[in-house]
Amino acid sequence: MKKAVFVGIALCLVLGMAAASYADDTRDYYKIGVITSLSGSLATGGNVTKRGYDLWADEVNKAGGIDIKGKKYTVKLFYGDAQSEPSQGASAAERLATQEKVDMVLGPYSSGVTLAVAPVLEKYKIPMITGSAESPLIWREKFRYTFGTIPPVNYTGSTPIQTLTKLNPAPKSAIILGSNDAFSKATAEAFQDAATKAGIKVLKFNIVPSGQDLIPFLSAARAMQPDLVAFGGHDEELINMVKGLRQINFTPKALLMHYGVTEPAFLESLKKDAEQVLGASVWTDSVKTKAEILWPDAKSYADAAMKAYNVPADYTQAGSSAAGIAFQMALMKSGLTPPLSEAARETLVKSLEDLKVETFYGTIAFAKEGQFYHANVGLTPLTIQIQSGKVVVVGPEQDAQAKIQYPMKPWQERK
Repeated sequence: MKKAVFVGIALCLVLGMAAASYADDTRDYYKIGVITSLSGSLATGGNVTKRGYDLWADEVNKAGGIDIKGKKYTVKLFYGDAQSEPSQGASAAERLATQEKVDMVLGPYSSGVTLAVAPVLEKYKIPMITGSAESPLIWREKFRYTFGTIPPVNYTGSTPIQTLTKLNPAPKSAIILGSNDAFSKATAEAFQDAATKAGIKVLKFNIVPSGQDLIPFLSAARAMQPDLVAFGGHDEELINMVKGLRQINFTPKALLMHYGVTEPAFLESLKKDAEQVLGASVWTDSVKTKAEILWPDAKSYADAAMKAYNVPADYTQAGSSAAGIAFQMALMKSGLTPPLSEAARETLVKSLEDLKVETFYGTIAFAKEGQFYHANVGLTPLTIQIQSGKVVVVGPEQDAQAKIQYPMKPWQERK
């Protein structure tokens, strides 16, 4: 009797597994993994990417799904929390690949986590598009299955320096700092390279431990009186940089950062002290775009984001939504239906390589070779500045909404 019961249970398990496998083989939706930092030190930025990915998925499903030859397939997002740690990101990628068996992945907020996740997805041959990571190290590795909608910092970082050098008089000296992580270090190096090429004397270049107290470095900067202070860092670090400069009462003529200036938390935290801070970006809600699909232009996307989350969209959130659109368009052009086999995923990679699509975010076109391999090279880098509590484009000249404000107003004169 016990033997019969055991055989019956075993048979039920086998049949159940077979039914589950069959159900997955015939599903009418795409399984999309999402790996980003929902907790830990980078959670602020991680949740920006989440808003972008969620907004895209919601918009697609509201329309009935992705249209493949007249039939629509919805999308379902399966999240893996990287916890702001590369090792946790790699573990999440392993789980999504082997247990969830996702068709594709929307990638991490940070470059460090992306560099840990990419080799795992290479092993399982699962395409990934990151809507955020910007370190050149990612694209130098030439990962076959990894793409990105935001150009790397060495593609965008020189633009603010070029804007500054067109001033009369232009900055003549600079101190450049960066945190010791893949993105921040690359940002600082891009600033240094651009400044040197522009004839700006770099008085000091430091890569400091992530989360380091910046006051000693800023005090040294005050003693040298550079015209420009440039910093590569994340979220809270950028805010702490401004607070530190105010604390020691040193106002450089120009203060340049990269990611974070357009993030709503930057302005909310610093208020008047955020005024006149410069940054690099590839998207604002004022850029003139005309889309083939979903939101017709930048303004309509910004309005939809505000309605959904009551938080202004920055270029990282926009880039994350654009990553979803890139997958969507590549699937439509290649006619791939779920679930995606290994051969289908290879076809998807080729479709992404050939993709050129106009979106609310601008042109998405991934490089097929060279130092920017699989990064989006369809966008025009912008110089932005906080003016009157808003992010405005101040360069290049043909894209500018306003003139750059230079030099910065001293902290003690701000009301």
